[in-house]
Amino acid sequence: MTREDLVAKVWNMAHVLREEGISYGDYLEQITYLLFLKMDEERESLLGEPSRVPKGCRWADFAHLTGEALESRYNDILKELVKTSGFMGTIFKGAQNKFNNPARLTKVISLIGAEAWLGLKVDVKGEIYEGLLEKNASEVASGAGQYFTPRPLIDAIVEVVDPPLGKTVHDPACGTSGFLLSAYEHMKTKVSGDKEQARQLREQTFSGTDIVQDVVRLSSMNMYLHGIGGDESPVTRADALSKRGTSYGTILTNPPFGKKSSFKDIGANGEVVTETESYEREDFKYTTSNKQLNFLQHIMSTLETNGEAGVVLPDNVLFEAGSAGEGIRKRLLEQFDFHTLLRLPTGIFYKPGVKANVLFFTAKAASKTAQTEKLWIYDFRTNKHFTLKKNGLRRTDLDDFVGCYKSGERHKRVESERFKAFDYDDLIARDKTNLDIFWLKDDSLEDVDALPPPDIIAADIVENLREALEHFTEVEEALDL
Repeated sequence: MTREDLVAKVWNMAHVLREEGISYGDYLEQITYLLFLKMDEERESLLGEPSRVPKGCRWADFAHLTGEALESRYNDILKELVKTSGFMGTIFKGAQNKFNNPARLTKVISLIGAEAWLGLKVDVKGEIYEGLLEKNASEVASGAGQYFTPRPLIDAIVEVVDPPLGKTVHDPACGTSGFLLSAYEHMKTKVSGDKEQARQLREQTFSGTDIVQDVVRLSSMNMYLHGIGGDESPVTRADALSKRGTSYGTILTNPPFGKKSSFKDIGANGEVVTETESYEREDFKYTTSNKQLNFLQHIMSTLETNGEAGVVLPDNVLFEAGSAGEGIRKRLLEQFDFHTLLRLPTGIFYKPGVKANVLFFTAKAASKTAQTEKLWIYDFRTNKHFTLKKNGLRRTDLDDFVGCYKSGERHKRVESERFKAFDYDDLIARDKTNLDIFWLKDDSLEDVDALPPPDIIAADIVENLREALEHFTEVEEALDL
C-alpha cells in the first residue's frame, strides 16, 4: 500500500464520522485511538512484543462487540486508559469517545480491523496525520505552520549527521517523530548484537518535545509501536523555547515556520495553551520575536560540546536584518563550526513556495579564534523543480549531496558545480553577515520553456508577498505607527 493509498483509505473512513457531525480534529483523534489499539494487537501477535496496554483494554476486548454493548465497553476502556501513567497515559490523555451512534463506531472498527496495519512499509501514524492534514488543510484552524519534513530529506540529513551510539538524539519540535524514527533505524544498524547496547539505544537515546497535545499523542504512539522508549514516553508536551533544559549530543529538527507565533491549542483540561511572543532567557544572546531565530539560539544553547545539529530553517534566518539576525549568524560562525548549508528547492513541503535550508553545525569548546573555517554550500534549489503529487522528492535526488558531504571525512571535500566553499573572512565581511549566497544561473530567467509549473510560480509569488507583508508589519510596529 502506497502513502496515497493509505491516506485515501483512512480518508474514506472520515465520511463515516462526518455523518456523526464529528469535526476534523476529533475525527483524527478518534481514528488514531482505534488504529493504535489495533496496531498494538498486531505488534503483540505478529512480532511477539509485549503489550503495555492494560489487560481488559486491548483491541480483542471490544472489537468483536457491536451496538450498545460495544459503545459501553469502549467508553469504559477509554476511561480506564485515561487514568494510566507512563506511555499509555501520554497517549490517552483526555481521551473520550466522540461517537454518538454505536452503528458508526461498529463500522469504523470493522474497517480498521480488516487491515494489517503494522506490516505496511510506510510510517502509518506519521503518514496518516500528515497526509490528512495536507488533504484537509483548509479546515485546520491551528497548526498552519506545521510544514512536515519530507521523509527522503529526513533520511538524508540523518545519514550525513550520522548520530553516534552512546550519544543522545533530540528534536525540540518533533511533530510525529520523523527525525527520531529515522535516527533510530540508522543507529540500530551499528548495534553489534550487544543486548545492553540495544536497550540503551531504545530506552535512553531519543527524546522530543512538541507544543501540540494531539501531535504529542501521535508521536508517542509512533515511538511505542517502534519499540522506542522506556516506561515513559520519550516525547513530552512542552514549549521548547520556554527554558534551556538539558544538553544533547545530536539535535535534528524542523521547527515550525512563521515569523511570529499565533499558536493556540486546547489542553486536556480545557485550558487555552499559547506560545510566547518573544523569549527572555539568560542563555539567549538576542531577544527577538522571530521564532526560527529563537529555535536556532535554543539549539545552539543545548548542543553538547562536539555535538552535531541538522536544522531545517527558512531563508529569512540567512538574511534577516537587525541586531538579532546579524548577531546570531555571527555567533554561529564564530562560536560553532557552521560547516554545511543545504539550500532546498520549493515544492517539497506541504505548503508550496516555502524556501528553506538545512543548517549543519558542530558545537565547539570556547576559543579566541573563529570556529568556522569554511562554510560549504550545496545549491539544491536552482533549476530544481518538485511538486508533492507529480514530481515528489525521492531519496535518490539527494545522492549527490550526500556524496559531496563526505560524512566522517569532511576534510576530503571538493568543490563541484553545486557545491562551493566560502572562507570565514569573506563570510564575516558580508553586509549584515548575509548568508543568502547563490552562484548558479537560473535558467528560467532566460528560457521560457524552462519555467516551473504555474502552481509553483504562483506559490512563490504568494510566499514572497507574505514575507513582504510580514516585513512591512514589523516596520510599522517598530515605528509605532
